Amino acid sequence: MGMLEGKVAAITGAGRGIGRGEALLFAEEGARVVVNDLGGEWDGSGADTRAASQVVEEIQAAGGEAVAHFEDISQEEGAASLIAAALEAFGRLDAVVNNAGILRDKMVFNMTVEDWDAVMKVHLRGHFLVTRAAAQHWRERSKETGEPVRAAIVNTSSTSGILGNVGQSNYGAAKAGIAAFSYITAMELARYGVTVNAIAPGARTRLTEKTFGDLTGAEGSFDALAPENVAPLVAYLCSDAAAGITGQVFSIAGGLVQLYQGWTAVGELSKDERWSPAELAERIDELFGDRPKVYSPVRSEFRRAAGIGRTG
Repeated sequence: MGMLEGKVAAITGAGRGIGRGEALLFAEEGARVVVNDLGGEWDGSGADTRAASQVVEEIQAAGGEAVAHFEDISQEEGAASLIAAALEAFGRLDAVVNNAGILRDKMVFNMTVEDWDAVMKVHLRGHFLVTRAAAQHWRERSKETGEPVRAAIVNTSSTSGILGNVGQSNYGAAKAGIAAFSYITAMELARYGVTVNAIAPGARTRLTEKTFGDLTGAEGSFDALAPENVAPLVAYLCSDAAAGITGQVFSIAGGLVQLYQGWTAVGELSKDERWSPAELAERIDELFGDRPKVYSPVRSEFRRAAGIGRTG
């Protein structure tokens, strides 16, 4: 019996890449799956029902159960209809994986308002709308039964957000926002028995190809950049075995799983009255200690495996 036997999961952006890998593994682990994908291009343009339909066909051919959902989850109607599709097809909902995303990479001085808004809409607003619709359903269920439900949300952040990446101020800001959104909704939904966690995946997808080019990864039998490597962590976080884990951010790339922690104070200066600018100038070195004063991100496991330089 699989770890997700009897559960129903709705997965956004599941027609390709990481989302497709998640949908296939969820079905293999016993879940019935709603496969959402608008089928648009990497920049959010266009729509095509074939992506989601093909994943549903793959699941059914392997003996699993799945239905396709083609609506835009960054619109209220699309997000609401995703949750409704799960309930109509399978009578329940146990897990949501927010995965849908697009890219509009540009340096900040060249970025248009449209580039900014389009990325925020799909990533941040899409995560919010689907989470809200699912949370409303689970809250009602909990109130009806008087007991907490066992449900899970897994959101998709990125090392471009929690570490940073040049040329992705819109994408990175959205992905960092998703990590914060996950912390907060985890606290809000805990009383109803809903866990909320986030992942920062490293894998070869249409989006990484646009940012980093063709990524082949290191030679060998294990393809560390394969998008399917991400799915096991997500499946685990949606299983009953992970019921005690919430409000966490993990990265996963190849065979490496890492636990990330958010903004944490690493130095301090203290006095019992207001500082003057001159005093701060005199003592600021104490705050930094031996830490650099210019930010430069560490290289993530994904960038290491892909052979991408330190600041990527």
